[in-house]
Amino acid sequence: MSRDFVGALLQLNAEKQVPREQLIRTVEEAIQSAYRRVAGDEDIYVRIDAETGKIRVFRARRVVDQVEDPAAEFTLEQARAYDPQAKVGDLVETEQLDQEAFGRIHAQTAKQVVLQRLREAERDVVFDQFASRENDLITGTVNRVEPRAIILDVGRGVEAILATTEQSPLEHYRIGQNIKAYVLEVRRTTRGPQIYVSRTHKGFLRRLFELEVPEIHAGTVEIKAIAREAGNRSKVAVASRQGGLDPVGATVGQRGARVQAVVAELGGEKIDVIPWSDDPAVFVANALSPAQVLNVTIDEEHRIASVTVPERMLSLAIGREGQNARLAAKLTGWRIDIRSDVSVAEAARAAAEASAGTRHAPEPPAAAEAPDPAPARPTSRRKSASIEEVSS
Repeated sequence: MSRDFVGALLQLNAEKQVPREQLIRTVEEAIQSAYRRVAGDEDIYVRIDAETGKIRVFRARRVVDQVEDPAAEFTLEQARAYDPQAKVGDLVETEQLDQEAFGRIHAQTAKQVVLQRLREAERDVVFDQFASRENDLITGTVNRVEPRAIILDVGRGVEAILATTEQSPLEHYRIGQNIKAYVLEVRRTTRGPQIYVSRTHKGFLRRLFELEVPEIHAGTVEIKAIAREAGNRSKVAVASRQGGLDPVGATVGQRGARVQAVVAELGGEKIDVIPWSDDPAVFVANALSPAQVLNVTIDEEHRIASVTVPERMLSLAIGREGQNARLAAKLTGWRIDIRSDVSVAEAARAAAEASAGTRHAPEPPAAAEAPDPAPARPTSRRKSASIEEVSS
């Protein structure tokens, strides 16, 4: 029996990946619980020898200064009647119990408790394993497709949930397909760990670059900021921590091989890799790539960057439905006001004309009431204010 017991423990250790010491402790607690449940005795303890598999059942009490529970505690004087070396806090054995008293009902109860505790121990081990992988990549197989989520099998009987809101609109999944995902959260449930993953999170893009670009993984190139609209376009700002190393070139790779590998994983999503700069004006200009920028004026107080671009580049700088400007604003953290050089020049000319017209306007007679301002004069003032905001 003892040999079979040890063999069963080793088999459980191999199958469930639960540490042997934890298995033994779990079985001890289960048998102990079964004894106490049937007999109603709180002073029964069980110990198992891991080498021989021998089970020892005994009664014991805790040594305390002041007894509050006579069924499980006793004083130091009482304890030294059983163990002369006993100290306060020790668990002192008072009686060895015969295992034959552990009958069929006890055994059935113990079996149920053991199985329950083993399931709990396995869940704890699996939870700890996956909880340590939050904010990391995980690979799973599409197990089933549901209306609101894709269910991935990530091994060891654990499933990950890829909600519809976390899926790229460019991608379509099929049963049996292997996909990577970014672990958002791991929750402990009665059925085991529940993993929530994403393929739209900007952290997913960061991890993919770490996989594809050795310099980013090693830390010589750092991803400083990411702005992403999953399925459409992303902007990634990179900086070098090593002198002479081009961060954009290292990230893009020879002939764009590295960035293309990331694009392929994302189903064709466009990615702009731009150099990071501590100078806000330079960083904003870089962020509006591929558009050419003529001038950037920074308003530190209101966090506004006023950008001037060539007329032919205006639509490129703004992007389709404002996407390029929107991503640049997310990436830099600045509110970006984009104008063409032609509109800026026209506004400056109108402001100058309005200013000149105001200086030469005749003064009204002293006795007469001042006439209502001409309609064109407020318009000129507004243009002047607008251009001052751009130029400030």
